[in-house]
Amino acid sequence: MTVHAKEIINGKFWILEDGGVKIATLSASDDKLILSDKKGTRWYDNQHLVETVFNNQIVWDNLTINQSHVKEIYGYPTSGTPHNIIYDVKKKLPLFTKSNKSKSLYCAGYYIIKFGKGWVKSFCPKVITLERYSFKGPFKSKLEMKQHLSSVNHGN
Repeated sequence: MTVHAKEIINGKFWILEDGGVKIATLSASDDKLILSDKKGTRWYDNQHLVETVFNNQIVWDNLTINQSHVKEIYGYPTSGTPHNIIYDVKKKLPLFTKSNKSKSLYCAGYYIIKFGKGWVKSFCPKVITLERYSFKGPFKSKLEMKQHLSSVNHGN
């Protein structure tokens, strides 16, 4: 069986055919490849893993799969592929938007934010949230954030 990957959207979406019959679809998200066929929907980390599903018998229209693996800025993790990256020097915050056209700014990294009922964990909050409430961060890992949360909850 030789599977032909017919590109529909440049570097983002393919129809997989065997002998001219559609057998699956493949799409590329920011960090995964999504294969949908009669067995269901499965997620893969890279093109090679998808090819192993078909015994490495895929002929590609276009070998370029546009997957952005950039999920951090200035060493802080982000919730998606960052766009319009800025570093706010005064506030010491790594900022980004979630798309090129977006005007909503998010802060990369982990934070703890003090709301009315106490401190809560947050990952990549909006800038406006940090402007309205007391916070600590950014932290580069969940563990570091949890240590600071424990510290403020125990009054240290």
